[in-house]
Amino acid sequence: MWFVGAKVNNPSLNWFQDQLLQVQSADSSYGVDLRVLFSSHPGELPRNIANEQLDGLIVQGMEPSPECLAQLREIPHVWFMTRRSAAYPGDYVEPNNIENGCMAADYLHSRGHKSVAVISTDPDYSAIVRRNEAFVERATALGLAVHTILGQAKPGGTSYLEIAPVHSESSILVQRLLECTPKATGLYIPVDHFCGSFFRALRETGQRPGKDFEAVLGNYNPVIYHNLDHSPAAIDINLPMLVRKVVDHLLWRIDNPHAAGRIGIIVSPRLITPEASGSRAR
Repeated sequence: MWFVGAKVNNPSLNWFQDQLLQVQSADSSYGVDLRVLFSSHPGELPRNIANEQLDGLIVQGMEPSPECLAQLREIPHVWFMTRRSAAYPGDYVEPNNIENGCMAADYLHSRGHKSVAVISTDPDYSAIVRRNEAFVERATALGLAVHTILGQAKPGGTSYLEIAPVHSESSILVQRLLECTPKATGLYIPVDHFCGSFFRALRETGQRPGKDFEAVLGNYNPVIYHNLDHSPAAIDINLPMLVRKVVDHLLWRIDNPHAAGRIGIIVSPRLITPEASGSRAR
């Protein structure tokens, strides 16, 4: 697996290995020997890629430059997750981000909210862009008042989401939320890496879940989710299935290196509702 635009030995990038181990423990047919490679920017191939004797390559992170992709022609490869451009020439496996945003709007509408907001840091991150746009379009079509509250774009772009954004950014987003007219009671947070800080900032202003607001997260990370101060609805991107699909497709591409066409596989998310419903904001 090649993480493009990532620091070597970044512990936050162990998620794929962890997921693959879980898949392998459940199904012994996934006997994949995984090597993890890094490069600091899209125009750089990993230094040791020529010595790895790879059968195939999963590409993740930033999109490699055309020059790098040209050098990968002899290695079957599949793009994984979201950050490819529309012009990316190879096969890909990714979550359905449009369905994610639409599902969030449908959920908040079904809960009776009339005014909603989509809130996120990292506004230029491609998954967030697609989820935001889909949410706004669906919520508008449902007749809801929609507010878009996004943080500042990171200078020079980002290759991965910030794992722990500063709390002051969440406080700024909360202040902008509280200034919305009409008041937004249904909140869509398309990624969950900052939601702990965001909910804490809401609590500091006296806002209470189930009374003043109801949230739905666009991602479900158990490590983050079970450390929140309440249990919001979440849209699970189905990461175990995504990992299975990308491994399966890479194995297929290894066996069929000259099959024509660019093949794309998109995995649908699923909605996880809170165990305890409680009272709802209106």
